Amino acid sequence: MPSLNITFTDEELEAVRAAATAEGKSLKQFVHDLPLREQQRLQFVRYAISWGEQHRDEFDDAFPDEMPPADRQQGAEAA
Repeated sequence: MPSLNITFTDEELEAVRAAATAEGKSLKQFVHDLPLREQQRLQFVRYAISWGEQHRDEFDDAFPDEMPPADRQQGAEAA
């Protein structure tokens, strides 16, 4: 099975250990899960942006005083 050596400063490693402990995970499991969680987070953000853009007209109709549509940034630019 492939493996990866990652170098941390003492302060970084202490922060990662504290985060792992806070989640009740071993350091190895916590570091393993990080890229998977990031992938899920990005997938969620992409979906949320897409959903928001699909419902933009409904929002503008329901809340016309919130922000003029011409002044609003689009999609990922706003994030």
